[in-house]
Amino acid sequence: MKLNQITAKDNRPKKRYKVVDLFCGCGGMTLGLEKAGFKVLAGFDNWKPAIDVYGANFQHPVILLDLSDVKSAIIEISKFTPDIIVGGPPCQDFSTAGLQDESKGRAILSVCYSEIICSIKPQYFIMENVAAIRNTKSFQLAINNFRKVGYGLTMKTLDASYCGVPQIRKRMFVIGGLNSVDDFLKQELENKLSDKQMSIFDYLGNTLGIENYFRVPTNYNRRAVYSIYEPSMTIRGVDRPVPSGYKGHPLDSAPVSTTRNLTPKERSYIQTFPKDFKFFGGKSDMNTMIGNAVPVNLAKYVGEALLRYIESEKKYNDESC
Repeated sequence: MKLNQITAKDNRPKKRYKVVDLFCGCGGMTLGLEKAGFKVLAGFDNWKPAIDVYGANFQHPVILLDLSDVKSAIIEISKFTPDIIVGGPPCQDFSTAGLQDESKGRAILSVCYSEIICSIKPQYFIMENVAAIRNTKSFQLAINNFRKVGYGLTMKTLDASYCGVPQIRKRMFVIGGLNSVDDFLKQELENKLSDKQMSIFDYLGNTLGIENYFRVPTNYNRRAVYSIYEPSMTIRGVDRPVPSGYKGHPLDSAPVSTTRNLTPKERSYIQTFPKDFKFFGGKSDMNTMIGNAVPVNLAKYVGEALLRYIESEKKYNDESC
């Protein structure tokens, strides 16, 4: 093959790979993958407040559907013939902020997700969840399902603060490639990691108008006041006002009397949603959808790694013809 033929091939418009987002919430994964260069065709979720916010921010359809009804889900999702299916099955029952009890019911949604993937068989899938999912029976069952139908798997825990997000947030990503080898995406996921954590100041500068803020701790023997010159701790789906009885902690970055909570909108910035992203509804609902979202820039980071891999494989195959 001549050099000018290779160049001509490389200059052709790249295919925009079609994506469907399951358990899409308000759209953090969707927006990140769009920014990475994918074409998201639809979102699916079963929580109306998040569906309404998603619908106000994207042009493609968002569909209210109980994804635990695997048979119905397969029928509806198949209509979009996706190249890639992504999703973060709800994780509260075994998150470190929860009881780590998969008997509560929502843990099984990771198995439902795997059954949907194994029936539709997209070329690739991305499953996101809390790092603790690795210790559950549901996770192992899902992994076994993926392997049975021929997916090679890359399993990687990423800290969002090294992936363009001003927040310490460790999340497990399972990326599957049909007929791929295990760890096929490992190098791409590691190649672009930052060598230092991103602080709130690195990302937002002084736009919050504060240098310290209060974040309710999981118990009051822990630190609760943080500086914008460090990464945020994990943005959770709950928030509470500064309690009158909180006396401070030796590691607090400032006296609690000089601080305030972050607003839901400010919390969305730390999840790397853009300022023009529309959030509405009750404060509790907004905090839940923001806290449960995949940070936009983390989804973008993973999406860009997958896209680099897909394009490199495509180029290799073209040049081998």
